[in-house]
Amino acid sequence: MKLQVVLPNEAAGADPRQLTDLARQAEDLGYDTAWLPDHLLPPGEYGPVYGGVFEPLVTMGWLAAATTRIRFGTSVLVLPMRSPFVVAKQVATLHKLSGGRITLGVGIGWDEREFTAVGADFRSRAARTDEGIALLRHLFRVGRGPFEGRWYGFEAGVFEPRPEGVVPVMTGGVTDAALRRAARYADVWQGVNLDPTAFGERLAYLRAHTRDGRTVSPGTRIDWHGPDHAVGEAARTAESFRAAGAEHLAVHFGEPDGYARRMAAFARANRHSTDR
Repeated sequence: MKLQVVLPNEAAGADPRQLTDLARQAEDLGYDTAWLPDHLLPPGEYGPVYGGVFEPLVTMGWLAAATTRIRFGTSVLVLPMRSPFVVAKQVATLHKLSGGRITLGVGIGWDEREFTAVGADFRSRAARTDEGIALLRHLFRVGRGPFEGRWYGFEAGVFEPRPEGVVPVMTGGVTDAALRRAARYADVWQGVNLDPTAFGERLAYLRAHTRDGRTVSPGTRIDWHGPDHAVGEAARTAESFRAAGAEHLAVHFGEPDGYARRMAAFARANRHSTDR
């Protein structure tokens, strides 16, 4: 099971250099991917509920330039708030500049007030997300028109840079609809707010709805904020997720103060668990 981190991006006054330091440390510790959250114009202050002070795609470019191996992804980018054409251009550029280290995590969003604030339609967000993913894949693979959809389409045009290989698409969520979306469109699924038993149940649903020889890499994200002496218990929880079928586990390590220490302790504890 690959260990991943969710970088702390919830404090409006944070020093962006701290994200660079944490990304480098995560790379040195052997973490596979660093994720960044997304909120454009939340109705409340940034904090535990609303992450994404620094825009994730721009930040991923900054962090990719400071690292060499670790992957970066959005967990998750609210796709129906944005033009998928612009997202495609940004992601394809990031993929090229980073040497193929980008995973695009997308979601439909959940806060109607934020959609209203940015002039996006809340009711059609699920359908727009599905069609947006289809458009992204078309642009990445074909790079030409036409593409005809209900919400997005074009007759002629040239898309570059076309990515070499696949830009993995991750979708999140644990509802039946979210899992059907993952089964149909995603390369990666990331659950949230699940214990290992519930994760196994949701994974079974995902696999039952995955058709046509597709494979979706399953995983989830958790929060571990300490205390430090409980790291052994956290490692046992990680092992329970692995036993339940998780191929990757993303962890948010809490407040920036102490984040690096907890991230290192968790990595060490899981290495020791694997050695045993």
